[in-house]
Amino acid sequence: MVQKAKILLVDDRPENLLALEAILSALDQTLVRASSGEEALKALLTDDFAVILLDVQMPGMDGFETAAHIKRRERTRDIPIIFLTAINHGPHHTFRGYAAGAVDYISKPFDPWVLRAKVSVFVELYMKNCQLREQAALLRLQLEGGGQAGGVGDTREPAGLLAELSARLAAVEEQAEALSKQLDDESADAAAVATAAHLERKLTGLRRALDALEPGTNGATPPFPSQN
Repeated sequence: MVQKAKILLVDDRPENLLALEAILSALDQTLVRASSGEEALKALLTDDFAVILLDVQMPGMDGFETAAHIKRRERTRDIPIIFLTAINHGPHHTFRGYAAGAVDYISKPFDPWVLRAKVSVFVELYMKNCQLREQAALLRLQLEGGGQAGGVGDTREPAGLLAELSARLAAVEEQAEALSKQLDDESADAAAVATAAHLERKLTGLRRALDALEPGTNGATPPFPSQN
């Protein structure tokens, strides 16, 4: 069973949260509500999110301040933030949103199709990163356990485990390549393109590490790609 990604919706107006849920329900992911910046930060303490939709105008802690807290935390600083705002004070206001760490800044009322498409890109990138971490964990167990990557009771030969790992990685590589082509075709946001490129670099590093384990290599332990 494929685990669903979590999307954090932050808005002080219940009707806005209801509208966002209606728009994003077609993505079939887990939608988490937060009615304030404080509530959003609390949710981020325990759960991992693919993307955050953050209203700018909120009483108390506004969207800019909330984003600043999110970006200061090591656990959450890389989560994409899409700002939603009902006001438009010109380029300076938009620049403030990007300076606060947003990957996009959308004015209300927005096109539901556009918002859903933008969110779906970051959900896909998040899922690919999750798959990549799983492959890296399996490879690490293979190296550290001397062929016992499957855990207690796993009687498969190392060669069989390597073949399985290679097949799983190939599937992720194929999906990442298709996603990159899709981003190019749609002239997507620079932040999404950069995230996809970062994912491809990590995949390349993991492929090199896996190839180094194949028979005929010198047996040296290859470095793992960074998981950041």
